[in-house]
Amino acid sequence: MSTLREVPAEAVIASHQLMLRAGVMRKLGNGLFVYLPFGLRAFRKVENIIRQEMDAIGALEYKQPVVVPGDIWKESGRWETMGDGMLKARNRLDQDLVVSPTAEEAFTAVIRDELNSYKQLPIVAYQINTKFRDEIRPRYGVMRGREFTMKDAYSFHATQESLDETYDKFAIAYRKVFKRLGLKVIPVRADSGAMGGNGSEEFMVESVIGDDTLILCPKCGYSANTEKAACQPDVATDKNGNPQVETNLQIEKVACAGVETIAQMEEFFKMSAKQFIKVLIYKVYNSELDLSSAPGGNTFKKVSGGEGVPHYPESFFAVAIRGDLDVNEAKLASVLKASEVELACEDDVIAYSGAPHGFVGPVGLTKLPLLADESVMVQKDGKWVANLHDTVTGGGVADFDNLHVEPGRDFVPFMAADVRTVVAGDKCCNCGAEYYSTKGNELGHIFKLGYKYTKSMNVTFLDENGKQQIPTMGCYGIGVDRALASIIEEHHDDNGIIWPMSVAPYQVAVVPVKYAGAMKEAADKIYDELTKAGVEVLLDDRDERPGVKFKDIDLLGIPLRIVVGEKNLPNVEFKNRKTGDMQLVPAEEAGAKAKAFVDAELAALNG
Repeated sequence: MSTLREVPAEAVIASHQLMLRAGVMRKLGNGLFVYLPFGLRAFRKVENIIRQEMDAIGALEYKQPVVVPGDIWKESGRWETMGDGMLKARNRLDQDLVVSPTAEEAFTAVIRDELNSYKQLPIVAYQINTKFRDEIRPRYGVMRGREFTMKDAYSFHATQESLDETYDKFAIAYRKVFKRLGLKVIPVRADSGAMGGNGSEEFMVESVIGDDTLILCPKCGYSANTEKAACQPDVATDKNGNPQVETNLQIEKVACAGVETIAQMEEFFKMSAKQFIKVLIYKVYNSELDLSSAPGGNTFKKVSGGEGVPHYPESFFAVAIRGDLDVNEAKLASVLKASEVELACEDDVIAYSGAPHGFVGPVGLTKLPLLADESVMVQKDGKWVANLHDTVTGGGVADFDNLHVEPGRDFVPFMAADVRTVVAGDKCCNCGAEYYSTKGNELGHIFKLGYKYTKSMNVTFLDENGKQQIPTMGCYGIGVDRALASIIEEHHDDNGIIWPMSVAPYQVAVVPVKYAGAMKEAADKIYDELTKAGVEVLLDDRDERPGVKFKDIDLLGIPLRIVVGEKNLPNVEFKNRKTGDMQLVPAEEAGAKAKAFVDAELAALNG
């Protein structure tokens, strides 16, 4: 047993600390970990539970190579757009290779070569395999490592109805997987990110160190990742709390040197932030929007990328939003069909807007397209409708703001979309109740990819009429390492891990106080009986002090500990790791009682 008594300094969260202390894993390099024998047993159990539920819905397991040809990524268009997280290499023949960060291209290429007829569809394929993403800052152990294991599944369909049916099967299967793993998950609506597609659901676990903020409704059960969450529009008010009204006053330039932030503007103008429009300039990477008719659009370089996926490697957008709200960059990237967005540097802000940050306004922007958040303007029946009136905006030059700006009269955006960040206290888009929020980590993600990859990679089949068609796709992932760490996050105490029975490295530990004489004889008998009954049992035959053995078994988190001590014989001590309850049981009955305990725990998880 490779257990540690001290908490490693590098580990700051419970799962990372306990995985190192209990000998589940060891660090080999930054973001790279080795599973030790005890940890690997638990890891394989997580894999097998996932595999069983995938097989149960008719998914077929494949084994893809980890290193795949760069050519298939060029076909899809993601060779240029995936970003620095993708590790690229070249072999001795000067061929481009990719260390797989995800497997859409690989599965699409395989299915393309196998698919001929609608009679073969739907195809549901999956793998449980190694991935690599070159994280800038790996942290929290396997929660965010560079190399990790994922279950990827991909489905191919002749019709949208067929995709919907399979998507629903995966949604049910995922709930079964996480229940069997002993995890309480929150299914939330989510953004598909760089994978593309729509119809997306994430399976999250609450966590104080969660990477994601979840927006939840206590009344109707609405739940969404903040990257996707929507809310009811709220009425913009003036400084007196009254609804804003349209003004006939013309724009007035006001000198306001040093007044750059919304808080400073509130103090200077003695007005509510809801009467301000802030404009931010974003640098946008790999947008697939057609910007040919947008202001400044002809100045951005357009490239073909993969077949049917033209995009702009770099472009710039101005975003106008109500002064009290924040731009959600994930929503913005999704709306712009971009791989990434980031705030532009000061030089680019001035070059495209004529003003430094803090004084950029929506009036007179001609060098780049303007996107208005729906808090500012919306388009209804082909007409622009303003949601703000008589506003204050940046003046378009340094140290000046514009007063009495009317959206629609003084500026019209290129497009409008919901890009606001929804926060606790906003009103539910379904029922109007106030949202609350919590932190969470993503364990699984399912979404409908549509035709993103099958079109760009030229996948076709012949339909019932002999006509060539393109299949639609679904994508379904679960992080195996992250699921394992999340189990520990949810199930532990000061003494160590408390494994659910379904994933424990061993289900029962038989611990003789001393492995000799009558204690050895009784321990061996219980061990043999449990082994024959199919129970996974660990016999601690080490020549160690009892206290060391007990601490190690608690640290390892084995669900049931049977202590064989000379003082208690012919009875033995049962200890439930989860509850801490202890009782004396006749040694002759120990095997049968332990088997019943294991079966009951598994039934509760699998039921």
